Amino acid sequence: MNLVDRDRHSIWHPYSSVGSPSPIYPVVAAEGVRLKLEDGRELIDGMSSWWCAVHGYNHPVLNEAAMQQLDKMSHVMFGGLTHPPAVELAETLVELSPWGLQKVFFVDSGSVAIEAAMKMALQTQIARGQSQRHLFLSPRGGYHGDTLDAMSVCDPITGMHTLFEGVLPKQVFIERPEPAFGEHCTEQHLVQLEQVFAEQGDQLAAMILEPIVQGAGGMRFYAPEYLQAARRLCDEHGVLLIADEIATGFGRSGKLFAVEHADITPDILCVGKALTGGYLSLAAVLTTDEMANDIASGEPGVFMHGPTFMGNPLACAIAKASIDLLCANDWQQQVLQIEQGLHQGLAPAKTFTHVAEVRVLGAIGVVELTHPVDMSSVQPMFVERGVWVRPFGKLVYLMPPFVMSAGDLAQLTDALVDVVANLQIKDGVAVPLSA
Repeated sequence: MNLVDRDRHSIWHPYSSVGSPSPIYPVVAAEGVRLKLEDGRELIDGMSSWWCAVHGYNHPVLNEAAMQQLDKMSHVMFGGLTHPPAVELAETLVELSPWGLQKVFFVDSGSVAIEAAMKMALQTQIARGQSQRHLFLSPRGGYHGDTLDAMSVCDPITGMHTLFEGVLPKQVFIERPEPAFGEHCTEQHLVQLEQVFAEQGDQLAAMILEPIVQGAGGMRFYAPEYLQAARRLCDEHGVLLIADEIATGFGRSGKLFAVEHADITPDILCVGKALTGGYLSLAAVLTTDEMANDIASGEPGVFMHGPTFMGNPLACAIAKASIDLLCANDWQQQVLQIEQGLHQGLAPAKTFTHVAEVRVLGAIGVVELTHPVDMSSVQPMFVERGVWVRPFGKLVYLMPPFVMSAGDLAQLTDALVDVVANLQIKDGVAVPLSA
């Protein structure tokens, strides 16, 4: 059997069906911003491997960091032990993150970071004598992961987890943040937010949101003033604010952390994805000394969470090297150049009748169609044009590695526009014109 047949025989891919599998493409190597397929073709990667490979692939600096750490140790339990990679990474995260976040709790992945953050908020409220605060407030259009509590704060209607609604913890939802990024936020935009706090503020443990950019829930960008209002209302009502920066952390929105657009500090900040530059799974939950001390003063006096691979030395060493590389590469200029290239390259799609909107922020470019894309027929169109773009729902979007050249970015946007131009709406779905 060839590699694809062997894959089909034993592997279940994310968000896929073994009954009607979507096309898959065997990757045998990756270098820079290109994925090398088994058949010899190369694809310019517009996804940064689900937004994490900001430095591209096979980077010599990160390779060297991995090799040096492998010579020392790849893993050691974090219970009762520590090691230089974890300490150095934590110090760096505290130094770079918004002022006031002084404690770092390492976890395995983004979803687990959200789980830990929610438990941290609940345990803090209990320690403060506020055990009635057990609900989480979340805007619709959000996505926070695939584990149980993380699913409970994702959009229950338009999100990916409606199947599980009957068994998930019931949370409090409000409409998506408005207005759009770049527009002025008025009192009218905040009426529902203020009303929810007034009516249920004493039951809320925390508000959880994706600052500025709602990622997998719709790739929407909203005004920083909304985030400022959320911070103010949380303070007024004793509610903690959790910022999910799994997708936006480390420069993707044009700021190192998206909360910087609003110049606020959350009580809890979750980071992941780009943390290790895509080399290994690692995430972190940052919080304040105040919260850590409150948990320490309550029962049972410790934070009740501890992943087996917490603080993995190999992952921490690579993450530290990745952040250092990000800073050394002048990431602000890299992201600005990508933003300009996305604006220019995606602009022609604005004229297509089946395109609802084209929007760009930082190193994120989105073409939203009027109808959902048929993945099985549209995905191969991108591969035929030498690029890797993976649409979902109505969205055809790009999150390129920061190291992408202007020429490669132009080739990527040209391919995206060409594919979208060659789609038609048929039976409520966007399919190729030839279909």
